[in-house]
Amino acid sequence: MKFKEMPYQRVDFEEKKAQFEELMKEFASAESGETQFEVHKKYYKFKDEIETMITIAKIRHDIDTTDDFYEKEQTYYDETEPELLDMIVNYERQMYESPYRTCLEEKTGAVAFKNIELSIRSFDKKLIPLKQEENALTTEYDKLIASAEIDWDGEILNLSLLRKYLTHRDKEVRQKAYTKYCAFFEANGEELDSIYDKLVENRTNQARELGYDNFIELGYHRVKRNCYGKDMVENFRNQVKEYFVPFAEKLHERRKKRLGLEKLSCADEGVFFADGNPEPIGSPEEIMANARNMYGELSRETKEFFDFMSENELFDVLGRKKKRAGGYMTYLPVYKSPFIFANFNGTSGDINVITHECGHAFQGFLSGKDPIREHADVTMETAEIHSMSMEFFTEPWMNQFFGDRTDDYLSMHLEDAAIFIPYGCMVDEFQHMVYENPGMTPDERHDAWKQLEKEYRPHLDYTGFPYFEKGGFWQKQPHIYDDPFYYIDYCIAQICAFQFKIRMDENYQEAWNSYLKLCNLSASDFFTNMLKETGLASPFEDGCVKKIVEKLEQLYITRS
Repeated sequence: MKFKEMPYQRVDFEEKKAQFEELMKEFASAESGETQFEVHKKYYKFKDEIETMITIAKIRHDIDTTDDFYEKEQTYYDETEPELLDMIVNYERQMYESPYRTCLEEKTGAVAFKNIELSIRSFDKKLIPLKQEENALTTEYDKLIASAEIDWDGEILNLSLLRKYLTHRDKEVRQKAYTKYCAFFEANGEELDSIYDKLVENRTNQARELGYDNFIELGYHRVKRNCYGKDMVENFRNQVKEYFVPFAEKLHERRKKRLGLEKLSCADEGVFFADGNPEPIGSPEEIMANARNMYGELSRETKEFFDFMSENELFDVLGRKKKRAGGYMTYLPVYKSPFIFANFNGTSGDINVITHECGHAFQGFLSGKDPIREHADVTMETAEIHSMSMEFFTEPWMNQFFGDRTDDYLSMHLEDAAIFIPYGCMVDEFQHMVYENPGMTPDERHDAWKQLEKEYRPHLDYTGFPYFEKGGFWQKQPHIYDDPFYYIDYCIAQICAFQFKIRMDENYQEAWNSYLKLCNLSASDFFTNMLKETGLASPFEDGCVKKIVEKLEQLYITRS
């Protein structure tokens, strides 16, 4: 079904609670594991119907954040979604404590029950008011960012549409764009600090209500870190500091020389060539047509996927005023339909949407065929391998999008992927610092960010941009507000995607088969186990980052 034709009706949670109680009674009265699993299939349908309505409302709200109807629906779900979470946790606890748990675990897998344990440990009904407040605060942040109205020579742009000028070939244009970009955050800095103050306090209070010292352990449970913990993440970050930061700084030095600059300003951060970054050729409609051709040729599975997405109009990718910033893939379970939301702006980022987000959507399309719904509950570090690796697997078709600047794009893409890793680790360490010290003032948080910049991105100069110079750059990163502790997943995944990149340059089909296996495994096994099953080294192991840096330098730096 086309997205525009999908009917929407507000979820009546009072009605759903009554239905849910009947479902739980039926589950409790079942006299065998097989019978309980048949009830569990009804739970799949019940939950899918609710989540589909919530997701339709969210997408339509994000498409136009000024739409009064869907703004009210979003506010409603901000307030009532914790009630859904309470229902889910109550049901999962019943599964977890079932006398037939062994049978149920054989059906759904051990990962499902570990995730249930984390859900139980991360939620209690007494948190509902705090969860409602947290939802409202993240929506407030998203609306504030989406509300940006940047005057650009008489044209009003939001932050997404300003992006093409932030990466313009002319340094003066970039400086002008960055000045306006920085000015938006400075003008709203007090409000951004206030929202984050309240979020940190809120999440800390949730953690303490559940008996945790601070939000970190609760945050890890919420993102279902089911096979690794804080110490392993810290070890990974330390490897990045030791081996990847020096490698990234070499790339920045090469870029600086390529641009003919004496120093790299933050206004130069997204620019890779003196004559400007490669831009996609063709209209958005032509880009999408070329994408369909690309996925049609890549594999039988990707052809089926992209044809389904196109025929059901499961994309909203054009940048528009009043549209939420950023991009994402989400899923509509009733229709077994992924959906891709983005903001095309005429830059190479448009192509990243149809590679990165389609990596997510492709895996979602595959997992939607699995009757065990828990297998679709992919943790984020695994999900980001799907997307980041797809960026590399689609490289043979980039000439369709960049023509005679294809080589420039491929070089830029590799460098950009590499220099991201220190930044992503910095975002993660910043969040650990914040939630370990929830009493930090806004100024102390900005100072902490500045210090981390010196460790992870020592090349960068914010001179001339006072708000960013004082340490305010982190406030443009929505994950810090909306999805705490998610961001490190990008870094873990990028290390794995680089392994696929190295392998595909040696044997493309073998690498693709391994990637397809990972996508089909979905969440049927733990992340660290799936790495072994698909022949990938764990980023948490000592020596992994060092080996990848050495291989990247050998293959892509020394030769160039």
